[in-house]
Amino acid sequence: MRMVLVVLAAVTLSACGINDVPEKKNNLDASWSEVQNQYQRRADLIPNLVNTVEGFAQQERDVLREVVEARSRASSIQLSADDLTDPAKVQQFQAAQEQLSGALSRLLVTVERYPDLKSNQNFLALQSQLEGTENRIAIARRDYIATVQDYNREFMVLPDRWVAAIFNGSYERAATFEAPAEAQSAPRVEFGRDS
Repeated sequence: MRMVLVVLAAVTLSACGINDVPEKKNNLDASWSEVQNQYQRRADLIPNLVNTVEGFAQQERDVLREVVEARSRASSIQLSADDLTDPAKVQQFQAAQEQLSGALSRLLVTVERYPDLKSNQNFLALQSQLEGTENRIAIARRDYIATVQDYNREFMVLPDRWVAAIFNGSYERAATFEAPAEAQSAPRVEFGRDS
């Protein structure tokens, strides 16, 4: 009889979601690692892009310097999985990454202005990789946001909330990404006009 009670208790506890919180925390950490992985891929790719463009664009040194400086700032801000519950740290990390995205956008506009840069096959290949990287970052961030939503939900609905409180203690919401205010406006694209 005792053995039956032990087995019944084990089955009941496994079915009640006792392992959900650790599993969702691991998923949250893994999802954040993928975001960082994609940012690192971009940071590794940019020096090659800059070196290629630099050889062809003497007149655009300011744009290139801005990309290098933005990359340096973005790479210097580290956000660990433990920092995900601190909205200020997430915001600081996100702001640095957005500065880098802005600098890269200006670089790509510069390329559109100078056809001789576009004809360089190495640059086109690197540009394609950079565009792919930006898409990968967007997908990794989207997946992270979904993981945060799933993790935070665990502590909000009943009976999951009770089970989590009993077996996992206190809870801090994981922070997610928020778009900056300027991202709410569509960018202006002008061809053939010098600023």
